[in-house]
Amino acid sequence: MDAGLKRELEAKVYAGERLTREDGIALYDSDDLAWLGRLAHHKRTELNGDRVMFNVNRHLNLTNVCSASCAYCSFQRKPGEKDAYTMRIDEAVRKAKEMEDEQLTELHIVNGLHPTLPWRYYPKVLRELKAALPNVKLKCFTATEVQWFEKISGLGADEILDELMDAGLESLTGGGAEIFDWEVRQHIVDHACHWEDWSRIHRLAHSKGMKTPSTMLYGHIEEPRHRVDHVLRLRELQDETGGFAVFIPLRYQHDFVDSADGKIRNRIQAQTTMASPAESLKTFAVSRLLFDNVPHVKCFWVMHGLSVAQLSLNFGVDDLDGSVVEYKITHDADSYGTPNTMHRDDLLHLIWDAGFQPVERDTRYNVVREYEKAPSLAERRAEPQQVWA
Repeated sequence: MDAGLKRELEAKVYAGERLTREDGIALYDSDDLAWLGRLAHHKRTELNGDRVMFNVNRHLNLTNVCSASCAYCSFQRKPGEKDAYTMRIDEAVRKAKEMEDEQLTELHIVNGLHPTLPWRYYPKVLRELKAALPNVKLKCFTATEVQWFEKISGLGADEILDELMDAGLESLTGGGAEIFDWEVRQHIVDHACHWEDWSRIHRLAHSKGMKTPSTMLYGHIEEPRHRVDHVLRLRELQDETGGFAVFIPLRYQHDFVDSADGKIRNRIQAQTTMASPAESLKTFAVSRLLFDNVPHVKCFWVMHGLSVAQLSLNFGVDDLDGSVVEYKITHDADSYGTPNTMHRDDLLHLIWDAGFQPVERDTRYNVVREYEKAPSLAERRAEPQQVWA
């Protein structure tokens, strides 16, 4: 990067000026990862100090049966396939209650677009989960799923969201965003929910008082300019509604593990390499610098690994998601080492080991509990430390 441009960008960041599309592309062009990290860490520290948020949550995928066949997806199955499944409502409740003793605060539910499940299944499962776990927040369904509910029910999203909220819905999830630019999207997505509908549904959720996450799937066939465009669309919507609580860059995964039927469903992996750790850290940093009106940036450790998750805390990230327990969407694809579950103590030590203060939160980012600050480097060096692979 030209030294003059570098000074100009740094001055804008430290002055708190909003960065432009051209600025974002220039930041991605920089190969000075330490410099990018310093700028992003400055912005992250201004917003959140040395605090790192997490929650105790459980992911549930009620069904992997899906009408769509998105090119990057290793999770979806067609009806009748060997490892296709759909949970009964009592099975979903039983799985959710397995974590009751760990003071679970959130259930995170996303699913395939099931071709024959009736619309009424979805509010019913939320009511049963809420009755079984009344103190647990329900963060459920992507905007893509809500649009699917419109199709199978004949209802509009306004009525659908009202009924789901009445059944206990606290927040939508951020999925279905992938990359919004049609130049890329047409090659990776096989459903009808694109930017216009995704933004419509989140705008509607925000108008009803929800705080929702936003996401971006990166590291496949997109280019940095597509990532910048994606963030700026979300930034503009955030200017309008203020309803996004967090931005989550999600690392695209190759299908390293053959499924039970031996099929590899990821149709673009032959032309992709996945994002390296350095590229992931750059994506976190540039996202934090561009997305000046969202309070939090999350590293979903399941998709990045624990070491990169720790490093990301110095590249703009201030949230490490939660305990997760079972995230089939990623673990159906990869086998590179992330565990299924991180318990509260695991997350606390992961954050302390990186030199930050853990803060447990709820779904709306209200503080549940603040923990002690990280011990000093001298204190940590005084005794052997666990190494997070």
